[in-house]
Formats: sequence, structure tokens, C-alpha cells
Amino acid sequence: MTTLFVAAGGVLGVLARWGIYRLTFHTDALIWSTVGINIAGSFLLGLLAAENWFGQDAREALGVGFLGGFTTFSTYAVEARGLVAAGRPGLALGYLLGTLAGAVVAVRLGMWAAE
Repeated sequence: MTTLFVAAGGVLGVLARWGIYRLTFHTDALIWSTVGINIAGSFLLGLLAAENWFGQDAREALGVGFLGGFTTFSTYAVEARGLVAAGRPGLALGYLLGTLAGAVVAVRLGMWAAE
């Protein structure tokens, strides 16, 4: 059953990310929704890591499934590469480091909120 829950969570996470992407402002050079999705997903993962509300199956379905499908390292990397290719290496570096820093802070805030 856990496998089915993780798979269903992954599908829902991907659909949520795609829906947000379609509804939010983005440019060819940098898709701002990716930053928000990755930081929000990091917050939720921190919350999930520190909580005691769910059983193991639900934690895996939410963490590995939904949040694994929702957040997107691959898009983050492709967008950074696109910025470099567009002659904007400073913005690419800011995007990479800013998203990383925001995600780390968001995980900690999520853990703090759960505690």
C-alpha cells in the first residue's frame, strides 16, 4: 500500500507544481514559480520531518511522493543554465544561491513550526 500512496502523492505533487507554474508569472529567463515552489516544498518537508501527526505510510506519501513531485531540482538547474547561456551569470548565481539559502531557511522554519 505504501507504494501506491507514494505514487499517488507524486502524481498530486507534479500536478500541483504544473498548476502553479501555469498560473504564475514567469519569463523565458527565470521562472519565479520554481523558487516559490522549492521554498514552500522545503518548508513543508521541514514541517513533516519534525511532526508527529502522521504514520510512516502518510509521511512517505507526503514527503517522498507529494513533495518529491512538487519540488523540482531539475528545473532549478535548467533555469540556472539558461541564465548563464543568456549572458546573465550573476543572476544565475544569485538564483542558485538564493534558492538554496531560502530552502534551507524554509526547512528550519518548518521544523520550528512543527515543534
